Amino acid sequence: MVRRDPDTGADVVPVGPGGLDTSRPHSARVWNHFLGGKDHFAADRQLGEQIRAVYPQIVEVARQSRAFLRRAVTHLTAEAGVRQFLDIGTGLPTADNTHEVAQRIAPESRVVYVDNDVLVLVHARALLTSTAEGACAYVDADVRDPDTVLAEAAKTLDFTRPVGLTMLGILGNVVDYDEARWIVRRLVAALPSGSFLVVNDGTNVIQPQARDRATQLSVDAGMPYIARSPEQIAGFFDGLDLLEPGVVSTPRWRPDPDGGLPDEVDVFCGVGRVP
Repeated sequence: MVRRDPDTGADVVPVGPGGLDTSRPHSARVWNHFLGGKDHFAADRQLGEQIRAVYPQIVEVARQSRAFLRRAVTHLTAEAGVRQFLDIGTGLPTADNTHEVAQRIAPESRVVYVDNDVLVLVHARALLTSTAEGACAYVDADVRDPDTVLAEAAKTLDFTRPVGLTMLGILGNVVDYDEARWIVRRLVAALPSGSFLVVNDGTNVIQPQARDRATQLSVDAGMPYIARSPEQIAGFFDGLDLLEPGVVSTPRWRPDPDGGLPDEVDVFCGVGRVP
């Protein structure tokens, strides 16, 4: 039975098989805390504030990552004609979710969200409603199990037609880089020509000492998020055709031309086309 948390106002699923353990932080809820949301618990806030204390830029990283999602999905929908999206590591719903951005441009767009946090799925099913012309589906799966992700997504998406695969802030949760690259290769191998891979993940080249302290806090909390080099992030796009401007600090991926060149922050991104 779902109840309302008096502190956060969020829906809470009881602890137990398939339930929600609020005593341990979860990446989606900590990220929601950074974005100023209300869907988090004491353990998430505690870790979030510890990270913010050693790495204040994390709030700007979260904001810029969300803005990049809007720009990337807008480009793929409006310019590249993509009408299907597989969003892995969805996070908690906020403004301008993937299907909202895509369906504003093309109401027939179909989106599958994937996450492994019960609270994410509760909110997704309640709040992420599709247009009548399109579709939204929600898959409870871990990024480390790409075969399950693909099998469940195929119930909504047509893998003979181009798909926009978005992996924003998720690959850092895979501690081993070789495993992370294998996951991306397995997912991309299932996509037809004309599909796109969108990756956005934390780095440690702008403020390395602060970022490394934040990484250690996440590891100590049992919720590791590994910051990687821009070169490692570029490695996820091996075999793909990178769109301009390539792999760059996220604020610098096709920013508003009237705003000047934004400052770099420790999160890099890229968009690659499947040839």
